[in-house]
Amino acid sequence: MIQFEHVVVEVPVWGEGGQQHKRLLDDISLELPERRIAVLGANGSGKSTLLRLLNGLVEATSGRVLVDGLDPAREAKQVRQHVGFVFTDPLSQLVMSTPADDLELSLRKTIKDRRARRARAVEILESRGLGQVADQSIYDLSGGERQLVSMATVLAVEPTVVVADEPTTLLDLRNRMQVTRALMGLDQQLVVATHDLELAARADRAIVVEAGRIVHDGPAAGAVDYYRQLMDA
Repeated sequence: MIQFEHVVVEVPVWGEGGQQHKRLLDDISLELPERRIAVLGANGSGKSTLLRLLNGLVEATSGRVLVDGLDPAREAKQVRQHVGFVFTDPLSQLVMSTPADDLELSLRKTIKDRRARRARAVEILESRGLGQVADQSIYDLSGGERQLVSMATVLAVEPTVVVADEPTTLLDLRNRMQVTRALMGLDQQLVVATHDLELAARADRAIVVEAGRIVHDGPAAGAVDYYRQLMDA
């Protein structure tokens, strides 16, 4: 269970009057038991900040976040064993030269033997239809392949929750559809921030964020309609 209890996030900003504070999220209270949750919002609305609270990349100024009873601000190491984070740009997440090398890096703590670790890395890639790119340069892969490899590195440590921040934004239609299928096929709970309304519509629940506040929360179809009207206003 993911819980937000009266969460406020503020950051310092500097202006003519000296240091002030900008509020990125304002009094967010949510319980998220559903398997597929989409978060919609314009750029700068606060949706990425909301997601980053879930694994301690951002800390609440006040209030509390809990993931399966753990507080990411105080128990970040334990939380990151539960929560896998997929970034918008996979190149910010893939740090080794090939997909197999990146998978090995993810598996280093759980599989000490190098040969066994390599075999497991290749096995994971093959199970996700990526075996043919195991030893290719990351820079030779398509955008969709990179994002799928990025997801595979996150899933290799077997999290219970996958958080994805606009995972299809940089992709063309074919790759976007491929990544969407992979996301919707996950066994884990998925929380995804997205501008992709087709992806959002497939969620069980969708939340609309505007100016740091929750302005709509409910079944995905209704939330997508609300978001369209909000953007058209």
